[in-house]
Amino acid sequence: MQEILIETSLTYYLIAFDANGEERKNNGELISQKVLEILSAKKSEKPITDVFLMSHGWQGDIPAAKSQYDKWIAAMAKNRADIEKMKQVRPGFNPLLIGLHWPSKPWGDEDLSAVSPDKTIVSFDTTDNSQEELIEQYAQRIADTETTREALRTIFTAAVEYDVAPDTLPSEVREAYEVLIKEASLSSEGEDADGWSENESLNLDPESVYEATLVEDNEDVSFGIGDSVKSAGDAFLNIPRLLSFWKMKDLARKIGQTSGFNLLNRLQQVTDNTVRFHLMGHSFGCIFVSATVAGTQNNKLIRPVNSLVLIQGALSLWSFCSNVPHRKNIPGYFRSIISDRKVTGPIVTTQSEYDKAVKNAYPMAGTLGIFGGQDIDFDPNSEKTYPGVGGIGCYGIQGDGLEIIDKPKKMLSLQDSYNFEPGKIYNLESSQYIVVPPSLLDLFTGAHNAIDKPEVAHAVWSAALAS
Repeated sequence: MQEILIETSLTYYLIAFDANGEERKNNGELISQKVLEILSAKKSEKPITDVFLMSHGWQGDIPAAKSQYDKWIAAMAKNRADIEKMKQVRPGFNPLLIGLHWPSKPWGDEDLSAVSPDKTIVSFDTTDNSQEELIEQYAQRIADTETTREALRTIFTAAVEYDVAPDTLPSEVREAYEVLIKEASLSSEGEDADGWSENESLNLDPESVYEATLVEDNEDVSFGIGDSVKSAGDAFLNIPRLLSFWKMKDLARKIGQTSGFNLLNRLQQVTDNTVRFHLMGHSFGCIFVSATVAGTQNNKLIRPVNSLVLIQGALSLWSFCSNVPHRKNIPGYFRSIISDRKVTGPIVTTQSEYDKAVKNAYPMAGTLGIFGGQDIDFDPNSEKTYPGVGGIGCYGIQGDGLEIIDKPKKMLSLQDSYNFEPGKIYNLESSQYIVVPPSLLDLFTGAHNAIDKPEVAHAVWSAALAS
């Protein structure tokens, strides 16, 4: 589907995949086929020079994806000075923008004809049918086993019995949590993971998560667009939501390195070497685009992509290094992107101290625990001791075997030039721009989604310019 943005000169195509990685049709049409036809048109009066592929993060259904892409691309289109620079460097500059959608919201709206985003509130109907439907939905996003369903049944039963969230976690709910965590851990270790579970361990503490849930009335555990936690039922479902987090990380990887990779490979096949490809991801979308570039051990792209930008990435800070600390001396899962030079231009990441999702919720689903981990010191002159688990959106890409450029250390204003160099990594401390009003700085989200800023778009344009 082609989305035309009012008051901008940029349009984009939305290509949507289902949970199995199959492309969804829009009015009987595969949008990828339309994009391929545009790219392969040999006698076009204005041929495409640059292709931008973008991926949203967790908790995004189709309306949310559309809303997010509308905002991102509107921000890019408003940076006229950056576009003029691209025209100077790339005569005849004519970009093609593609928004990639993957179903990362467990009960989201996957109708391509949907227009506006909508937050889904879980209703705890007491009828057996509705409860069983919810149990099935959660089981599909955690672990498809009868043991999982029975544990979920215990949690949903408690959600109906309690009018308000109790001060302490009921013992039967805690035991059900422990069962779910074990089942999710077992189901995440597929043969195709190639060390994924070694990079990202799963060790939730039910009591800590529940206590954190009770801190505020309006928490929002979100790596994209999330749901408010207000009722007792919602409080009990925070652990299943975080397990959905784990499952969605795996889904982003799987669909990225199969369907995303295949799409990008097809796009490269119908274009010559003069057409450049730029990938940008947000949150778990950083896993999606990284997996798209990396492919698998048996599949590699026809040629490298030209730039990679990871905005507030919810993936391990060790993902690209040659030796992951505390993980049996294995390389980061996406190490091949570096070792095989799968990105010829710069790799750029952003960090913000106001991103509570990556700073708090990401470690909650890892080995640090919600309150037990090290905090980051955002003083660029300080010596940092990095934790075993942490997100790129908090710490940037780190580890051995990487050429990380210290300058610029901070995200720049629109008037300043980055002068990025090809093949180098830049971690941009972006707290000055990726920020929201104090009233919106809740425990779990903060400024995680506040990325539709002109300065963020400036970094994306600058990475493409340097490639």
